Amino acid sequence: MTAGILIDAGPLVAILHRNDRDHVRCVEALQGLREPLLTTWIPITEAMYLLSFSPGAQDALLQMIERGALHVLALGAEDLPPIRALMRKYADRPMDFADASLVRMAERENIRRVFTLDRRDFATYRPARGQGFTIIPDVT
Repeated sequence: MTAGILIDAGPLVAILHRNDRDHVRCVEALQGLREPLLTTWIPITEAMYLLSFSPGAQDALLQMIERGALHVLALGAEDLPPIRALMRKYADRPMDFADASLVRMAERENIRRVFTLDRRDFATYRPARGQGFTIIPDVT
C-alpha cells in the first residue's frame, strides 16, 4: 500500500492560480495535509493545459514534482484493462481518463483519500473493493 493522498487537476490549478475561485480553500486544505500528494501524468497534463495562460504557474507545477512535493505514480499497460472497465462502468457520467487513472491508482495502491474539486463524481466512484473515497477539501 502506498501511503498518501491522490490529487486531481482541479486543486493543482486552484493552488497555483491565485485568482481561481477555489484557491484559498485548496491552499488551506493543502496546509492541513501531512501525507504525500500522489497523482498520475494524466491530471498533470490536464492541469498544465488549464494553466496554459500562466507559464509561471506551469513551471511551479513542474517544480512541485522536481522537489518531491508531488509524486507521480506510473501507469503501465497492465493498468489499461482496469481503466477501460472503469470508464465503461461510469460511462453515464462520463468518467474521463484523468479520473479513471486516479481511481485505478486508488485500487492498485489501496488509497482512499482524494483531493479533488470534482466532489459529485468522486462521491460516486467506487474502487474495486467497493469502498468510497474520503474527499478533500471538506464541503464548506
